[in-house]
Amino acid sequence: MTANSNASAGILSVLHETRLFSPPPEFSATAHIKSLDHYRELYRQSVESPEKFWGRQAEAELVWSKRWDEVLQWEEPFARWFVGGQLNVSVNCLDRHLGTPAANRAALIWEGEPASDDKPGEERTLTYQQLHHEVCRFANVLKRNGLKAGDRVIIYLPMVPEAAIAMLACTRIGAIHSVVFGGFSAQSVADRIHDSTAKMVLTADGGFRRGAVVALKRNVDDALKLTDSHGNLLAQTVEKVIVLRRAALEALPMEPGRDVWWHEELSKVDAHCPAEPMDSEAPLFILYTSGSTGKPKGIFHTTGGYLLGAKLTSRYVFDLRDTDVYWCTADVGWVTGHTYVVYGPLANGATSFMYEGAPNHPEPDRFWRIVEKYGITILYTAPTAIRAFMKWGEAWPRKHDLSSLRLLGTVGEPINPEAWMWYHKIIGGARCPIVDTWWQTETGTIMITPLPGATPTKPGSATLPFFGVVPEVVDDQCQPVPRNTGGKLVIRKPWPSMLRGLWGDPRRYEQVYWSDVRGSYFTGDGCRQDEDGYFWIVGRIDDVLNVAGHRIGTAEVESALVSYPSVAEAAVVGRPDEMKGQALVAFVTLKTGVRPSPDLRQQLRDHVAKEIGAIAKPDDIRFAEALPKTRSGKIMRRLLKQVAAGTEIKGDTTTLEDLNVLARLTASSDE
Repeated sequence: MTANSNASAGILSVLHETRLFSPPPEFSATAHIKSLDHYRELYRQSVESPEKFWGRQAEAELVWSKRWDEVLQWEEPFARWFVGGQLNVSVNCLDRHLGTPAANRAALIWEGEPASDDKPGEERTLTYQQLHHEVCRFANVLKRNGLKAGDRVIIYLPMVPEAAIAMLACTRIGAIHSVVFGGFSAQSVADRIHDSTAKMVLTADGGFRRGAVVALKRNVDDALKLTDSHGNLLAQTVEKVIVLRRAALEALPMEPGRDVWWHEELSKVDAHCPAEPMDSEAPLFILYTSGSTGKPKGIFHTTGGYLLGAKLTSRYVFDLRDTDVYWCTADVGWVTGHTYVVYGPLANGATSFMYEGAPNHPEPDRFWRIVEKYGITILYTAPTAIRAFMKWGEAWPRKHDLSSLRLLGTVGEPINPEAWMWYHKIIGGARCPIVDTWWQTETGTIMITPLPGATPTKPGSATLPFFGVVPEVVDDQCQPVPRNTGGKLVIRKPWPSMLRGLWGDPRRYEQVYWSDVRGSYFTGDGCRQDEDGYFWIVGRIDDVLNVAGHRIGTAEVESALVSYPSVAEAAVVGRPDEMKGQALVAFVTLKTGVRPSPDLRQQLRDHVAKEIGAIAKPDDIRFAEALPKTRSGKIMRRLLKQVAAGTEIKGDTTTLEDLNVLARLTASSDE
């Protein structure tokens, strides 16, 4: 990696990766997209004649109960795709596979969290036939309890098959689901109920996490009692709470007339439930962005365009085959779980694996035990998890046979080249292509990505856009910047799976996403495009720091730190500085067996200066046993900024995986 000196008024892009990995010929030979020329021809069609391209895909890929009249209506910033068409998501994910060889194929394989090595977790497999049966039954439960098309329902469940069943049952009757991650607080649940005016909550008595029980039903009860500043109940629209018995908690309070047991309701219905034909633009789900202290931002997606994007990206990015056992490690509480655990794989008739527990419980080889046990062929996980695996050491994966793997993927944030190389060598045995995917809750599906049989990859780059996606890097004046120059990443044309707005707040939608760069969707990410046209995400614009007049993306400084052999993970934030404007503060965790020292601190500062330049040398390096993360693995940089500045810790911390991590960081900063 070398420094790139081509700075501009935009973001200083500093790291340049020269390693290139071509797709293995044996992989390309059987891939859905076999060459770069094949990709380029399809991409050309998709951007030169988008309506023709997407109309052809929609006709070939989806089951419609009524064909559309018009492929696209575009009145910036509002898009309508496949206007006038009708379809049902559960039909496309389940019914279409009945009467085919896929009917008896495993749709979902699930393993629950193990109590210990001696007590493995529960295991369940649902074929497409069985999953269809369960979805129809639960759809009838929803209807029996008063839910109808257009109603909103909160799903607040552990990572169990019933979460996917509930999502698909909602789609079958046309109800709009909003999944709330099981680590969120009662306040978060109440805020989401209030904003969506949800009529029903689907929850469990509890869920398991590292051997402990998360009291989900208690959180729901607390949420239903919370009030606003005027004393009004936030969740007053809720009429029913359906409770899954998962943790077998005794003496669980059940409110008569409101709370009912999942299993008891199932005993009252049959499995005959015709699917509701839904307008292509009917809202499918709402997902709320996390971490905000203000009004929650409810991003909503609609039916036809989202499903088409989910199906096509799943097939082509992961090169899905009937024989694959595909594992996306995301929770269904996040958009990755929606698109790449449930809707995308099932629309393709694939086998999707679900796991309830943590990657290091009861031991740090939990993931690798699963890969070996089930013969996982495709693994899609987050860079934060990969860096944790690196910290724990390669001895853990080396204990297991990982030869079933044929493709690896990353999602959630930019992956630094060193973590990419570790993933490639240790997990993939230097034989598996890696698809480093860039996309967002807002985009619905993957936007920039390698296609594993076609795209030569560069460690740390998301490479090239998916079909129909027209990205560009621009400066503060909204003008395209030269190659190898940092700037803002925008999307120039509408795409089928794009968000349709913010629930109940179209003005805010325009302001947040479409006002910064007129005529384009602003992603909020910094980026550069190299001489080969490859895209390199350098982090959120919010994480770009102004250091002595230079705008530096923290992701690249973090990447430089992690490239040092002793470092497992790093997070860089800014703190106010009278002279520079902002000073760089790096929080660093070291690999197992490495001890912090003043010499190592100086070595790291010198290493960053060598890799990037003196301007990016951290002013302060703080060694930490661990970084504050959510249960999904996201580093909570908001909290690190407060620690770095020495200010009071404010905002919601209930999503933290381990509150002790924050306490130790705060204590060490006071020393």
